[in-house]
Amino acid sequence: MEITANDINESNTANAFTAQSDIFDDLYGSNTIINYKRERVRAHVLQYLNPGGTILELNSGTGEDAIYFAAKGHRVHATDISAGMQNQLKLKVEKHQLGDRVSNELCSYTNLSHLDNKGPYDLIFSNFAGLNCTDELDKVLSSLSPLLNPSGVVTLVILPKFCLWETMLLFKGKFRTAFRRFFSSNGRKAHIEGSYFKCWYYNPSYIISRLKNQFDVLSIEGLCTIVPPSYIENFAEKHSSTYEFMKRQEDKLKTKWPWKYIGDYYIISLRKK
Repeated sequence: MEITANDINESNTANAFTAQSDIFDDLYGSNTIINYKRERVRAHVLQYLNPGGTILELNSGTGEDAIYFAAKGHRVHATDISAGMQNQLKLKVEKHQLGDRVSNELCSYTNLSHLDNKGPYDLIFSNFAGLNCTDELDKVLSSLSPLLNPSGVVTLVILPKFCLWETMLLFKGKFRTAFRRFFSSNGRKAHIEGSYFKCWYYNPSYIISRLKNQFDVLSIEGLCTIVPPSYIENFAEKHSSTYEFMKRQEDKLKTKWPWKYIGDYYIISLRKK
């Protein structure tokens, strides 16, 4: 079998996140803005789930979201390409005694046709830009519909090609970060725990154009459009009143133009026709 550039990138990505899996939650679990982002994404997802819904989670990481939705009474099949992340997820499932509601499978989202547990599911979910780690997103998107129940929903959290906050770092002299989403059609290098892998950026129009024959758009929300990205360290703690004001403004404007398109991420949900 021929080894492709995507195979190599997936292997590098898996190695990077496996290397970080033991410390991932310690690094990011107490970050105020990351917790804000999780709350936003979870609230978005819950509006489309009926009680006892079934979820296929892609790039599930250490299982923070899987555990949350399972505790709410849903059943989650959590998939990832990182063995280390899957191990962390299994430890959490055991700790929280949720083995009857959370299952897991080591599987790439570019290979969903080979899933052992094909559902069908009420919702397919991918959080925090996991899908930005492939240049074969079209392949992933084309595989979703058969895994969903009639009227099932897809919710994806994606990095777009433009982020207002990131571009403004130009004025702080951080040129590489400010321009990293520009001219990125061949991918941009990311670096975690000694491993390098590539990321790509996708606007909502990319998702919509490839799913329009099978799905209707339910909503698009900007995430960290007014609230700063989580890598701007300690912003919420240093500027607590400003941060609270920004959260209120983002809540008002998250679905409005242009704010839904210029955040660090966007959340998009589509319903199967």
